[in-house]
Amino acid sequence: MALIGVGILLGSACTPGSNPQSKGPDDPGEIQPIVVGSFDFSESRILAEVYAAALEHHGYPVKRLSKVASREIMEPALDQEFVDLVPEYQGTALAFLSRGGAPAALVPQATHALLAEALGPRGITVLDFASAQDRNEVVVARSTADRLGVETISELQDVASEMVLGGPPECPGRPLCLQGLEDVYGLDFEAFLPLDAGGPLTVAALEGGEIDVAILFTTSPAILAKDFVVLEDDLHLQPAENVVPIVREQILDLHGPELAHLLNSVTARLSTRTLRELNRRVELEGEDPAAVARDWLDHEGLDR
Repeated sequence: MALIGVGILLGSACTPGSNPQSKGPDDPGEIQPIVVGSFDFSESRILAEVYAAALEHHGYPVKRLSKVASREIMEPALDQEFVDLVPEYQGTALAFLSRGGAPAALVPQATHALLAEALGPRGITVLDFASAQDRNEVVVARSTADRLGVETISELQDVASEMVLGGPPECPGRPLCLQGLEDVYGLDFEAFLPLDAGGPLTVAALEGGEIDVAILFTTSPAILAKDFVVLEDDLHLQPAENVVPIVREQILDLHGPELAHLLNSVTARLSTRTLRELNRRVELEGEDPAAVARDWLDHEGLDR
């Protein structure tokens, strides 16, 4: 199924049946574009645009492979050389690659080392990680928190059986989502409602009472805007989720050390506060992710 999905998605990134790094038929010496991939939620698209725009400004040819549904599709796309660069989240990427078997590593440096160890044999390099983190958060409405008197995830144990959890469709099978809430916290929800990845469907469902508990992201602007309450992850289910670009080694070798230096310089400017503000502009103000990314690069002096 993953291979079929890759084939369908490639229509937006390159000629069907082509390898993005192979030499084109019209110009044997032409260097093919660096394909930057993003997942199907706004922050991932913003981050992909940040890196893509920085590359373009410095003369690198770029194409986008946007709104990839899941890592089940993105991972084979990387392996098959259909995608070259993906802004990832350290802990979630590691959990996915290890199928949930990775040891808990709350320190970003340790998570980074484990991720590099997992991807290295596949010809994928893990570049520097940002201070910016975006973790899964368990969120309830203010009225629910006040009525139940809950501040931590553990305190949901006695009431979860009467509550509906809402989140991304893949949540039930993910160790950092519903599976982890069941295994680590012993939560047995009445039902799970598949919505989107921390987006407007989930926000609207929580605000409208269709769900009682939501999976949102740390950097979601809706948390403050809607006065939602983030429950403390008191048993430390979530790992270090620093933003980190992963790049195929072949691309780094092709373009030399300047490419890694440029990407690392962009990463070094990304903070959690930055992500929250960029998300606010896209999700609440309706601005275009590409325009927001270019504006931020200009503000930071990274397009010069």
